[in-house]
Amino acid sequence: MYGLMQQRELLISGLIEFAQKNHADTEIISRRVEGDIHRSNWAEVGKRSQQIAHALKRMDLAVGSRVATLAWNGYRHLELYFGVSGTARVLHTINPRLHPDQLAWIVNHAEDEVLCFDMTFLPLVQALHAKTPTVKHWIALCDTHQLPKDSGIPGLQSYEGWIGQEDSAFDWPQFDENTASSLCYTSGTTGHPKGTLYSHRSTLLHAFGAALPDVMNLSATDSVLPVVPMFHVNAWGLPYSCAMVGAKLVFPGPAMDGKSVYELIEQEHVTFAAGVPTVWQMLLSHMKPLGVRFSSLKRTVIGGSACPPSMIHAFKQDHGVEVLHAWGMTELSPLGTLCSLKNKHMSLPLDQQMKIRLKQGRSFFGVDLKILNDQGQLQVHDGQSYGDLYAKGSWVINKYFKQAQSPLIDGWFPTGDVATMDEDGYMQVVDRTKDVIKSGGEWISSIDIENIAVSHPSVAMAACIAIADPKWDERPIVVVVVKPGLVLSKEELLAFYVGKTAKWQIPDDVIFVDAIPIGATGKILKNKLREDLLKREAP
Repeated sequence: MYGLMQQRELLISGLIEFAQKNHADTEIISRRVEGDIHRSNWAEVGKRSQQIAHALKRMDLAVGSRVATLAWNGYRHLELYFGVSGTARVLHTINPRLHPDQLAWIVNHAEDEVLCFDMTFLPLVQALHAKTPTVKHWIALCDTHQLPKDSGIPGLQSYEGWIGQEDSAFDWPQFDENTASSLCYTSGTTGHPKGTLYSHRSTLLHAFGAALPDVMNLSATDSVLPVVPMFHVNAWGLPYSCAMVGAKLVFPGPAMDGKSVYELIEQEHVTFAAGVPTVWQMLLSHMKPLGVRFSSLKRTVIGGSACPPSMIHAFKQDHGVEVLHAWGMTELSPLGTLCSLKNKHMSLPLDQQMKIRLKQGRSFFGVDLKILNDQGQLQVHDGQSYGDLYAKGSWVINKYFKQAQSPLIDGWFPTGDVATMDEDGYMQVVDRTKDVIKSGGEWISSIDIENIAVSHPSVAMAACIAIADPKWDERPIVVVVVKPGLVLSKEELLAFYVGKTAKWQIPDDVIFVDAIPIGATGKILKNKLREDLLKREAP
């Protein structure tokens, strides 16, 4: 027997229809590439998304065709999120921080037919266009009068010229909710990047899950600042979740320095923000010497890499901002866990609550996790037993784009993380499988070593890597960037470790550098760091 309920496909077009109808005047704020602040709203985003739909139809692009973007967080990028996917075409967000050769490979592999880009990336596009024969249409995200007279790109159009004459009324098509909606490639630190192809169904289920009270707790009362890029895993799904609940969106554009982010938070009364630790470190470093505080910010989600305990303390103790530690991957759309407390934790002393908040959190309905030891056996949930972390769920990858073989093992996706899980389901990443240090048969977490280093008042950034050792196989060393104007010695930092970790886990050496290589998504590039150190030590 079947239920007697209406059947409506879960489609991204339904999100913008809802926001346009029910939250028409809720603002969409963008700091543009030009430097000014642009003000729009959900009604305007809806109308212009429909103009995009007409423009794509006029191009005669087939269903499933890929429309690429090289763009910052802004209102035009948001319009493309809905206008492209809503017509059963695939929005392919590309990370502009990747190497040009890698970008060309990604565009060709995806067989993008349209490429929309912010003018910031014009030199990059000029280098790409001759190497990407599948792209038939080049759209600069600007007004017509801002187009360069001689770009060297045949047929280059302005975004406003492209959609400006189109009708703002469009009947969104209905189709199978399992239809592909968007495409995002992994960063490709080893080998070529791999494409993760999301569906309308997976995207909406992820949006529902992310907005839940125990997850991001989003509502129409929020003013949301996604510092996490829209070119990386759909800005953690925030554009979709915010449309679903009718939240205000505030986009930082290319200005993600501490001063610019702080000014935008205060100016637009931001209540919720999301980003990687490196961005928040710049923000806190800007605020501390000025002695300023947040007037509206209540909570922030920090993910992408492990959040140092010192950062969680700084947000909570200095500014009264709740840090929601999160973990996810491109292959998980990306949310896998988020750290919010349970009712039974609310009466605990603050120091015990903090021990929980330092973990990456617990999964929520829609995604499931398990941890296996080296023998493939389930690890007990005691917060101590560690092993390889696996995931499955409604928004977890099944196969990579254009790859016949699935990465799944018995239906589970191997994340490449080493983790523990406690009796309440709180997961903590111990390390990446490729970064964990095995010394004398025992594991050392590079994350733990880094967290202790960055808690030193003179350390701006730290990375722990392994070096070969004839006796112990591997030993940890820590690479450190000292804060401007401060002095720190190797002996002082190593002494700082005493009493904070086991003696045998203290790094063997400290190497001071001017900068640590950061990847396109804000993560430390440990492979590049190892290469740089080898070059420095070479005769």
